[in-house]
Amino acid sequence: HPIRFVARARSLSLSLRRSLARSQTITIAMAAPGMLQPPIILLREGTDDSQGKPQLLSNINACLAVVDVVRTTLGPRGMDKLIHSGRSTTISNDGATIIRLLDIVHPAAKTLADIAKSQDAEVGDGTTSVTVFTGELLKEAKQFVEEGVHPQIIIKGFRQALQLALQLLDELAVHLEDKPLSERRELLERCASTTLNSKLIAGAKDVFSKMVVDAVLHLDEELSLDMIGVK
Repeated sequence: HPIRFVARARSLSLSLRRSLARSQTITIAMAAPGMLQPPIILLREGTDDSQGKPQLLSNINACLAVVDVVRTTLGPRGMDKLIHSGRSTTISNDGATIIRLLDIVHPAAKTLADIAKSQDAEVGDGTTSVTVFTGELLKEAKQFVEEGVHPQIIIKGFRQALQLALQLLDELAVHLEDKPLSERRELLERCASTTLNSKLIAGAKDVFSKMVVDAVLHLDEELSLDMIGVK
């Protein structure tokens, strides 16, 4: 009968509402303070949320790919790189220039590029050396990650190695305070010549190394390095 059907439908609807209200009450009670809640992560569509050992290896491989680009530019026999971007073309063997022109997307590889840029901003040289050195450290760490060693243990080992390296540098350092002026100047010219080996003026490094040493020796010993502008 139509009337009985409508009454039964209303009774079912009321029962369904009561059951939903109970389930909502249970859900709210489970979400009360002090209870463990699953993390809610909002990610953009297409975002890679991998983690653990595969992600560590992926980060290392991305950094090593950047290192391989600039590795061959290191040293006096380093090769030039031709980088074409849009309408501009750049030929250079300078690590800072190459890394700045690379369109790096991977977050870990971007961090490596930021390290090289910081080296260029603070020191003005050594960007390729820093990049290659970092790549070698990551390559050694990759073996331990594959064997299941925890990253914190690897970091602790790197910190201990840093302290040992600093101690060895102090032992091998040549102090110029007690050296005569002629010997001090000779050592400075040798250092300047070494830094000019990978530059365009390497053929005339004897002339320019003496010029650089003359400029440095004319400075006051108490002058702050931050007040020196190099162009």
